Amino acid sequence: MRPRVLALSLALCATAAQADEGMWMPSQLPDIARQLRAAGFKGDPADLADLTRAPMNAVVKVGGATGSFVSADGLVLTNHHVAFGVIQYNAKPERDLIGNGFVAADRAAELPANPDFRVLVTTGFDKVTERILRDARGKRGRAYYDAVDSASKTLVAECEREPGYRCSVANMYYGSDFYLIRQLELRDIRLVYAPPDSIGNYGEEIDNFVWPRHSGDFTLLRAYVGKDGKPADYAPDNVPYQPPSHLQIATDPVREGDYAMLAGYPGTTFRHRMASEFVQQVQWQLPSRVALYGQMIETIDAAAAGSADAKVSYAAQVKGFKNTLKRAQGELDGLRRSDAVRVRGEDEKAMLAWLDKQPDASAIRADIDAAQKVLDAGAATRERDQLLTAIRTQVQLLNAALTVQRLAQERAKPDAQRETGYQQRDEVLIAGRLKQVQRRYREPVEKQLLAYLLLQYKRAAQGAQRVAEIERVFPGEDEAALKRSIDAVYAGTGFGEEAARLQAMQADAKTLQSSTDSLLKAAAALSPAFARIEEEGKAREGELLRLRPAYMRALIGYRQSQGRAVYPDANSTLRVSYGAVSSMDPRDGVRYRPLTTVQGIVEKHTGARPFDAPQALREAIAKGDFGSTTDPELKTQTVDFLTNLDTTGGNSGSPVLDAHGRLIGLNFDSNWEAVSASWMFDPRYKRAIHVDMRYMRWLLAKVYPAPHLLKEMQLPAE
Repeated sequence: MRPRVLALSLALCATAAQADEGMWMPSQLPDIARQLRAAGFKGDPADLADLTRAPMNAVVKVGGATGSFVSADGLVLTNHHVAFGVIQYNAKPERDLIGNGFVAADRAAELPANPDFRVLVTTGFDKVTERILRDARGKRGRAYYDAVDSASKTLVAECEREPGYRCSVANMYYGSDFYLIRQLELRDIRLVYAPPDSIGNYGEEIDNFVWPRHSGDFTLLRAYVGKDGKPADYAPDNVPYQPPSHLQIATDPVREGDYAMLAGYPGTTFRHRMASEFVQQVQWQLPSRVALYGQMIETIDAAAAGSADAKVSYAAQVKGFKNTLKRAQGELDGLRRSDAVRVRGEDEKAMLAWLDKQPDASAIRADIDAAQKVLDAGAATRERDQLLTAIRTQVQLLNAALTVQRLAQERAKPDAQRETGYQQRDEVLIAGRLKQVQRRYREPVEKQLLAYLLLQYKRAAQGAQRVAEIERVFPGEDEAALKRSIDAVYAGTGFGEEAARLQAMQADAKTLQSSTDSLLKAAAALSPAFARIEEEGKAREGELLRLRPAYMRALIGYRQSQGRAVYPDANSTLRVSYGAVSSMDPRDGVRYRPLTTVQGIVEKHTGARPFDAPQALREAIAKGDFGSTTDPELKTQTVDFLTNLDTTGGNSGSPVLDAHGRLIGLNFDSNWEAVSASWMFDPRYKRAIHVDMRYMRWLLAKVYPAPHLLKEMQLPAE
């Protein structure tokens, strides 16, 4: 008999949602209509649940983050840092798009993005739980994982029969519910407008996650399609995509207390994880991540010193590392500040006490205890596995060789049985990644990074944790010996050439096996090790996929008994949060006002990075001609503003809307005190940081003029 507590509804409890907390699925918004209206929303919440209607159909996934259509001709607004890879891809020593910015004078001058860059438009979001779990019930571990994986692939294949669409299956409430997501995949994306890095990234890492902020973190791209209106690869005669709707940029001023709403694709949150996972995050994962990424940055910086070409090649990767590092440190500080381990532990203890009073609670407790044992087993090799993941994913040329070897192995299987990421549908993206390696790799830098990671692995993995294949390919225990083994692997490879990589991508496993290329041979030798570790991970993942729903149903039941909100943890699917433009009191005697102005740019300016405001910007500020973008109360030009919106990584580039659904801001960061919100929402500290659209309008009108773009967005030119 199914335990009664398992039958608890997974629908949200809308009666007493905690103020401004929640990354809601659009389908949930009609259920919280009363709260939305009370917060100040002037539209119909039911409209927000329809992904085929404005404004939701104007919100798109851009790269690994978010953007939105802002014109009828496919103009896409996102963050400078989200599109930084596109900018870097087009940058050259003689054409410094990073330092000088870029304004396409017309559409013919727009520059193609890197080949794997995508804009995805969500057109469907359907619950498919029964089909996904039908064949998984009664199975365990890897068998459970395989059943879910197979059912997901079948649904995805059915969904993608119509060309031009990218589909996926999203797991909600940790294996309790599944949704099929259908997205139009736009492949021809071009760079239209990017401010100089000293505007788009003003303050760089010093100001990252910090308030007050003065960054113009925005970029404009354009999506193109074939002449038939369907998604197509880049071609000079492609035409701008005509989106079903686009957002209108507001021209009204922004004030404290104004309603604000954000729609986007938040990456991952962990608020519903078990208390033991909070302990591991605070006591091991975050401190080790800070150390690892800090050392990888130092290693690349040292190896690239003296080479402008190498610095440009690794600019995007280093930028990502710095963001990860600072985020990890901020998350650690925030979780400690909020006493998250104690709070989550006491909350779980109270939940289990409540559960013990429910009928058939023993079956639920058994699954929860079993899940804890799986987590404990995974923790035994955590240091080793973290370093092996970095070796596999962060070393560009080695990663390319491993990808080619894996693709050849997967091609020998029927497409439905291939590993996700290596199916026929993925080959265009793989080719794009192999192509862009050319502009993001330099051998001396890669070899130094690999040497550092291997040395750390040798120190972390002892005895039975050692991986035989790693030992054979990279023998040695000290840095000098490891560098000799790395030199041997890289000495006889032609994989640094794009043509060689693309040729290898088309080869079958037998052909690759006979290759004399030293890096391909090394990747072939290493592949079984990574496959074996992956298999072990899938077995654990399958068990957790089977067992976590018990924990979730207990947690949801407990939350509903408290009259609290229940929304699924973020998982890169479309979500909406709401709140207000808001000040903050982070500590005694300190208040964060909700708006910054251009005067702060001048105050911070030193003439040296990262506070090197461009001369054109400083001259425009001194002139004081702010036109229609002048704030009526502050009597000057605003730059950024704060809200209490619930956001996390992946929300970068998310449009911030006013009570009427008009675009007022562009999300790009959180404050330092709120970085830990991916694990714990603390309303005292959670704030989000956005570019004020008035600042973008002023830059386009007065500083780096683009009157043709203002006209396209139906905005005044003054």
